[in-house]
Formats: sequence, structure tokens, C-alpha cells
Amino acid sequence: MIFTTPLFAFFFIIVFLFRWNFSVLKDLSTGIKKKQIIDHLSVILLLIFSLFFYSVWDYRFLLLLVWVSLVDFSCGQGMAYWKDSSRRKIFLWISLANGLGVLSLFKYYGFFSENYQVLAEFLGLSAHLPILQVILPVGISFYIFQSLSYTVDVYRREIDPESNYLHYLLFLSFFPQLVAGPIVTAKEFLPQIRNLRPFSEIPLAFGVFLILLGAFKKSVLADHLAVTSDFAFSNPADLSPSFLWWGMFSYAGQIYCDFSGYTDIAQGSALILGFRLPENFRMPYLSRGFSEFWTKWHMSLSGWLRSYLYIPLGGNRKTGFRTNLNLMIVMLLGGLWHGASWNFVFWGGGHGCLLVIERLFFKNKKDNSSGFGDSPMIRYVKAGAGFLFPVFTFLAVAFLWIFFRSPDFNISLCYLQGLFSKNGAITIPHALFLNTAWCLFALVIGHSFGQKYFKTNEEMEGRMERLFQSKWKPIAFGTLFSLAFIAIVLLSAKGQPFVYFVF
Repeated sequence: MIFTTPLFAFFFIIVFLFRWNFSVLKDLSTGIKKKQIIDHLSVILLLIFSLFFYSVWDYRFLLLLVWVSLVDFSCGQGMAYWKDSSRRKIFLWISLANGLGVLSLFKYYGFFSENYQVLAEFLGLSAHLPILQVILPVGISFYIFQSLSYTVDVYRREIDPESNYLHYLLFLSFFPQLVAGPIVTAKEFLPQIRNLRPFSEIPLAFGVFLILLGAFKKSVLADHLAVTSDFAFSNPADLSPSFLWWGMFSYAGQIYCDFSGYTDIAQGSALILGFRLPENFRMPYLSRGFSEFWTKWHMSLSGWLRSYLYIPLGGNRKTGFRTNLNLMIVMLLGGLWHGASWNFVFWGGGHGCLLVIERLFFKNKKDNSSGFGDSPMIRYVKAGAGFLFPVFTFLAVAFLWIFFRSPDFNISLCYLQGLFSKNGAITIPHALFLNTAWCLFALVIGHSFGQKYFKTNEEMEGRMERLFQSKWKPIAFGTLFSLAFIAIVLLSAKGQPFVYFVF
């Protein structure tokens, strides 16, 4: 049930009407007990719709989601019952073993067994592992990371264990962000389930705006850019360097518009239902360094890795070598999180190397931070060449996207070679060039405009609300909605699956 299809629109309207009617019924009710019963029914209905949404793809994997939720909910209850740290740690290890075990079986078994066989043959050993053809459940990486955040936070005593299993299951299965994020931690979302917001406090206009913005990014920009990037990565050996350069830039634009477009739709849909999801993108391609890039790209994943992996490893509190090692470990595992392939390992390792290099040469010794533009070394060149840092950062990120997009490592190397050679003869058609150019131009304008006026979701919401609360509210909202809807209908390309559905 893809976000940009009429089926999802119909489904979401039904969910919204139920949620709205229950909210109105709650406002009309008297007595705290009645209001609590209505909120409980609202949670049950949202849970039913969320489970149905996930089961449309494959109902069998719904059992896997329920299993993960049952184990981690029970571990949380166990940590609440046993107060001593040794027994609490047992429940934490049960949760980690279950979640990471499920993730490893469904996502990484084939990758590790294949490489184990290769290594064994290289060493002259006999090794035969059973071959399993396992279908990867949609969204498994996202909901397992969410569930693990709960048990870790309970173990750290940062949150109290959830006492209502239905609340916990809704936290894992909430349909707007279930299959492709953003990754929501328990401390962010569970309080919103316990205290449902009345519709009078929901910024509906901003929610609609986010949905339209996401649909435009996905259907108009990302799907058009996919035409160029898909062709470029399908046969790079036959294409000219100029075609491959356009393909590389096209994919950089596609993956941003695709993933941030999904996030916008998820955030808008959740907001209309009364829930706030965390921000996930903040004009990342204007970053002045790689550490800054990872504070603006897939912010929910980078925040999760920082809180639950980088800091427990020691963060930057250890020696310089240990800090750099921690960065490499986190980025390698972050790359592997995206997929069981050496391409993703190299992609994550590449970002890790860039972060380490940046930290070694450009770190601010006063606060041990890093990033182009904040160190004494950079002050000498900042005024004259400061604009080069975002350009260099974007080019490095775009090069690494080649490994992220290519189906295997050999094609990645072939693509990189083709960028600087004249082997290929096929040049990019003029129509395809123009199609890619206007999409990338729109992305540049959007980044620049967003950097100036909407640096955060809060700023965007504030400006939109001030506009819609003025006397021009009906005209402003009607005009914006009409123009956006017309643009989406007239300019949409052939629908493509969301990129992050496979993670």
C-alpha cells in the first residue's frame, strides 16, 4: 500500500474519519473515565489499522512483528520487576539477542554464509552451510531498532517500562512510519500514545502541507530522476563519462527526494492523526563537512547510532585513536544496517574514513568537535574559499552513493572508472538531460530556500501557521493545495517503489 497511490489515500481518509469522530466524542463526553475509555478505543482502532496496513504486504510477517513486540515488552516488564542490575542485564541481553538474531537471520544470513564459504575455500577447508531463501520483511530494520531503543532506555532507567501492551504494539506498528522510518524512540512516542492530542491542538494545515510536499518530492522529482539514474547504473560500461556524471548526480537527487519525500508524508500523516514524528532531513546537501552532513541526513538513524552505539563504545571521551575507531565501527555497522552487501560496507566505511580525516585535520580542540568551518585551521581560508566546503562535501557524498546504488561491487568499480575514461559511447539524450536538469535545479532552489527560511520543522510550521491564521487563511490554503495538487498530477512520472522499502 504505497503512500502515493489512491489506495493509500482511501485508507488514510477512513483512518482520519475514525480518529476525528473519536476525538469529537471525547470532547463531548463528561468525566475522566469516559474520556479514558474513548482514548483506549482510539488506540485500539489505530492499532487495528496499522496491523492491517502491514499485513497487506504479507500477513505472515505480521507474526514476526508481534513476536518482537512481545519479547521486548516482556523484557521491559522483567526489568521493572527485578531491581538488581545483574537480573536486569539478563533481560537486556535477551532483548538484544532476540532483536539482533531476528535481524541477522532475515537480513544477513545469506551474506555471512556466502562469505564464510568463500573464506573456507580460500583456506582449503570444507564448509557447507544450509542454504536459506529468506524474504526480507519490509521495515524490519526500522522496527527492530525502535524496539531495542525501548529496552535499552528501560535498562538505563531513562524511561519507565510501558504497562500497556497495546500501547507498545502501536508504538512499533504505527503505519505512517512503520516500513521506512523515521526511527522513533520509545521516549519520543509512547508518551504521545498515553496522552492523545485533541483535534483542536493539531495543526492540520501543516500536516496537509507536509503530505503535499512529500508527494511532490517523490512523484515529481524522485521518480523523474530515477529514469536517468536507473539507466546509468544498469549498463555503465556502455555510457559516456558525461552520462555517468549525470547519472551520479541524478541518483544523489533521487535518493534525497525519495527518502525525504517519504518522511514528509509520514510526518504529515502522523500529524493529522495527532502524533509528531522526529525530523529526519535538514537540507543535507548544503553541509560544510561530513560530520555536519550526518546531523542533517537520516537524522533519526544517526541519532540512534550515536545514542545506542557510539556513546556506549566510548564516543569521543577516549583517546584520539579510540575515538576514530569508534567512528569507523559505527559507520561500518551503519552501512551494513542498510543492506547485506560489500557495497554497503564500503559505503559506510567510506563515510567513516571521511569523518576520521575531518576530525584529524579540522577538529576544534576546545570542544573536541569536528566539521569544516569550525577549527583554527579553517579560519585562514574560510573567507576566501568557504563556499568550496559544501561543494567538496556534496561531491564526496555523491561519489559514495555509487556504491550505495550499484547492484554489486564490480559495477561500482566499473562506474567509477567510466567517470574518468572514454570507453563508453552512448551520450545522454537531450530530452533526458533536460528532464534531469530541471529536477536538480528544483532541488537546488528548494535547498537554498529551505536553508534561508525553514531550517527546522518548527520554523516551517511556525511560518505556515502564521500564514494560515491570518485573514487570508482560506485563500492561502486553497491556493497552495490547488497548485500543489495540480503540479503533482500533471508532472508526476511513472511511479517507482520507495528506495528505503528494501531496508
